[in-house]
Amino acid sequence: MNGHLPESPVSHDLAEAVRSLKRASVLVVGDAMLDRFVYGRVARVSPEAPIPVLTVDREVAMPGGAGNVVRNLTALGTPTAFLSVVGDDQAGSDLTALIGGQSGVEPWLLVQGGRATTTKTRFVAQGQQLLRADHENPEPIQPRLAERMLRIAQDTIAATRVMVLSDYRKGVLAGDIPQRLIAASKAAGRKVVVDPKGLDYGVYAGADLVTPNRNELRLATGRSIESEGALVDAAQSLRLQHGFGAVLVTRAEDGMTLVQADGVQHFPAEAPEVYDVSGAGDTVVAVVAAAMAAGLPLEVGARLANIAAGIVVGKVGTAVAREDDILDALKPERGTLRKVVSRTAAAEQAERWRQRGYRVGFTNGCFDLLHPGHVHLLEQARSWCDRLVVGVNSDASVSRLKGPTRPIQGEAARAAVLASLATVDLVAVFEEDTPTELIRLIRPDVLVKGADYTVDQVVGGDLVQEWGGEVKLAELLPGNSTTATVARIKG
Repeated sequence: MNGHLPESPVSHDLAEAVRSLKRASVLVVGDAMLDRFVYGRVARVSPEAPIPVLTVDREVAMPGGAGNVVRNLTALGTPTAFLSVVGDDQAGSDLTALIGGQSGVEPWLLVQGGRATTTKTRFVAQGQQLLRADHENPEPIQPRLAERMLRIAQDTIAATRVMVLSDYRKGVLAGDIPQRLIAASKAAGRKVVVDPKGLDYGVYAGADLVTPNRNELRLATGRSIESEGALVDAAQSLRLQHGFGAVLVTRAEDGMTLVQADGVQHFPAEAPEVYDVSGAGDTVVAVVAAAMAAGLPLEVGARLANIAAGIVVGKVGTAVAREDDILDALKPERGTLRKVVSRTAAAEQAERWRQRGYRVGFTNGCFDLLHPGHVHLLEQARSWCDRLVVGVNSDASVSRLKGPTRPIQGEAARAAVLASLATVDLVAVFEEDTPTELIRLIRPDVLVKGADYTVDQVVGGDLVQEWGGEVKLAELLPGNSTTATVARIKG
């Protein structure tokens, strides 16, 4: 759909590396959490206290903590086993359902009676967090449950290639559990990646890779790391002290630094825009672990992880980097073709625009032969919104709707022509006969169709009006029709 242009040798090699991640397998052990996001609008201050009143529009729940590492692995297509503990509460049930609903996951979520499932609820308005409310029990899990978890882990280690310890200090990886898991992995000839917490990294001794951020490295070593050289020295000291194979330091806007016995590599930050850093560390851990499991050099895994982190910080909320996202990021700059994206990417971009206060519009059609009538409709649509997304029927969809001789132009060509227009901000191809599902994903504020329809005839109009949007009918230019143009061409 996006066209195929020659890639540089480096890009080609990295693209093959990305595709190899689905042939890996990873075991994740750690603290599962439930992340809730409550989105709304603030238009007034409460009369009860000097606090904003959030008018809630929608709520979203997703796995967080170690569960977000799993989300990132499944986004890459990497088969994943997940071992954690939840409480016997509604949040635990919700989290179990969310994990179990992901493709490619073998979940082992053990339940501890009387324990609260860690839940973080973020209240967001106009793209800004107003408040975060946490429910948690950071106490170590029950000893009998810990022994059961270790027995399951030993069996699962043999069936996977790399183990990730995702430690959020919420009780799952308390005491000697990390050391026992690392020992079991080493005995089975498997590698271990650790996303660490706390000051005592001795509990992770012998791991093949640890991934502290800059502040965690400073706290763990007690050293000043103001300069790049000081950071490298601290990471090398940590590596030698605890027998780590390597240390990958995430450095926010400064990228990442990989410190190994045979050298140091710096990876500049890849993010063109930063909207939300939530979960970026989980993305790094997931990608580098999948790369190690696929047998890729650690340097390649670190570079892919750096690219993936740049992708997720450009998204809203606790996001993931999918295989297609990373492959797109590896492609050479292709001008307006960058506007042609998958439906999932379109939905995420629309959400980013909304969070920045932009009014998102949507229209759709076959656009087989672009004519002045189309241009006039798109100009009107863009005048009613700040950002316009255009849905384009796929080739198969056009054939079903218009007959076997259509389309005249393929979907890639039709999408490219639309993307070249200044009035169009994003183009997404859809396979169905109607754009209903794409509209559900985009959630436009305004839906535009030609005035040859009535408002109640516009597909998806009822959905848009349900969430407070509006339907607009664009004026038509008489005498412009793709079908008539095709007929004239044929004589």
